[in-house]
Amino acid sequence: MTFIHNFFILIEPITLLKTLGIAGLFFAIFAESGLFFGFFFPGDSLLFTAGFLASQNILNIQVILWGAFLCAILGDSIGYWFGRKVGIKIFNKDDSFFFNRRHIERTEVFYNRYGNKTIFLARFVPIVRTFAPILAGVGNMKYKDFIIYNMVGGFVWSFVVILAGFFLGRTIPNLDGYLLPIILLIIFISFLPVIFEIVQSRKKAS
Repeated sequence: MTFIHNFFILIEPITLLKTLGIAGLFFAIFAESGLFFGFFFPGDSLLFTAGFLASQNILNIQVILWGAFLCAILGDSIGYWFGRKVGIKIFNKDDSFFFNRRHIERTEVFYNRYGNKTIFLARFVPIVRTFAPILAGVGNMKYKDFIIYNMVGGFVWSFVVILAGFFLGRTIPNLDGYLLPIILLIIFISFLPVIFEIVQSRKKAS
């Protein structure tokens, strides 16, 4: 029980941010945005919590806004060029601790439904957020189109989530007492599109 307790303390967003600081936040956003092993980073909850900490004058709001935005764009771009380099061989890659072909398959479902707009929409969907730029590279999506969706999506995602945490922290007294339920709600809502697509694909297959 002690190990489990310490594990959850370690992954709790406030503890993570206070331990790793802004550099840890930026690395998590960068990795989750396009490095295939970064899918497990809790980007949404980290951004929201960073905004809350900024409202308490623990972090600088301007630094985390623009830093997260730039890291999101860079992460996506690295993922895109990785996909261009690896190509369709990624579909033959064996499953491992950091890679699961089901993540690629679920992201492919989003592409089949939304096309290039997936790069924007994926910003708000965990796991898909990580693999969408990689598949864009695999599919040879024009980089000009990719970077536009990448920049708009990165801007909206980072600014909206951070500012939500910032303004709620400024307007609701003692928000830190409700932070964990809010973060769990954010995680649940963000996974709804993935759950919906899985249910829809299974209905079509049956």
